[in-house]
Amino acid sequence: MKATLNGTVLAEADDSDVVSIEGNWYFAPHTVKAQFLDASPTQYTCSWKGSCQFYTVQVDGEDHVDQAWAYPDLIDGATNRVGRDFAGFVAFGREVSVTP
Repeated sequence: MKATLNGTVLAEADDSDVVSIEGNWYFAPHTVKAQFLDASPTQYTCSWKGSCQFYTVQVDGEDHVDQAWAYPDLIDGATNRVGRDFAGFVAFGREVSVTP
């Protein structure tokens, strides 16, 4: 899987390093190019995943606000619901192209 924005690769991972959750692909932290992500102040808490950390994706001098997110500290039971630990895995918003 590969996540790109305006031709810039944000993440690239083998199938073993991604997980599909609610229609989004989540990339293992080591597969994400963190230099393109800047923590956002946006707050959200999912009832079954926990507190979400949003990121602004910065590419070519442009900010794409809240176009990436992760759940660094999962609520008990979240891992069982998905079938694997996805703490810190990063998903991308609609502006980002995610392809096999």
